[in-house]
This record gives sequence, C-alpha cells and structure tokens, in this order.
Amino acid sequence: MAVEHNLRSNFVFAPPADDPTAWQASIETFRDALTRAFPDAFLEMHTSTLRDVSVLDFEIEVEPNVFVVGTAAMPTPDYAHVSLVDATAHTAALFARWLRDSYIPSPTGVRFLSSFVMENGDETPRPLPATGDAADIETVLRGYLATIEPE
Repeated sequence: MAVEHNLRSNFVFAPPADDPTAWQASIETFRDALTRAFPDAFLEMHTSTLRDVSVLDFEIEVEPNVFVVGTAAMPTPDYAHVSLVDATAHTAALFARWLRDSYIPSPTGVRFLSSFVMENGDETPRPLPATGDAADIETVLRGYLATIEPE
C-alpha cells in the first residue's frame, strides 16, 4: 500500500499576471463570500505590518474536521492574493475549488505558487485548472509539489 504524500506548504493564489484586476476583488467582498460559504469561519481584519495594507486572516472548515488557515490581501483593484498556511495539497485543493468556482468571476483567472517549490528554485506561477473537482485540482497540486524532490 502506498503511503499518502502529505507534504505541507504555503500556497498562494492570485489573478493572472496579464490581468491583475481579473478578480474584481476587495477584502470586503472576499470576507462576505467566506461568511456566506463558511458560516462558522473565523475572520479577523487587521493591517499587515509588512506592507501596511489591510488583510483578512481566516480559518475555515473546508470539509468535516478539515481546516484551512490563510490570509487575503486585496488593497487595490490591481493587486490581490490569498495565501494558505501549512496546507496539504488536499486542503489547498478544497479551498482552490471554492475560490475558483464561487468567488472568482472566471474559472481561468487563478494561478498558484507553493512556498516549498519556490524555496527550491522554481518561482513560476502555474494556472489552476479551469475545470474539474477538488480531486482534479489536488492531482495538479501534488504534481506541482512533486517537481521538487524533498531532501
């Protein structure tokens, strides 16, 4: 029996580089969307000490007893990103599907990065699949993580 690969990484989701306003997002609309989709979400707005912009920290239950912790920054119409902290490909995929299908205006409007892959020299964002369920997204995220061999 194969052992499930549970590498944890920080994942970042952002609009396409050639259309940074594609999400038509604000921190308020993102907060409201999270509240509707995840009524028991923990949400906290504050100012980031790194960039002096408003951010939203969140913790949501993406499936029973599976939680995702992250931060969203959307201070201007041409800048947006959502970071997940210490997530597996499975939990990141559950969140990414919600983001793509329930918040972003176009399913082709999401790209992603992983801190694990970036730390190992690849800083190229990848497009999130425009179709498919969370399992399909998880397969893409796992394949992306597998491009780097853990030490």
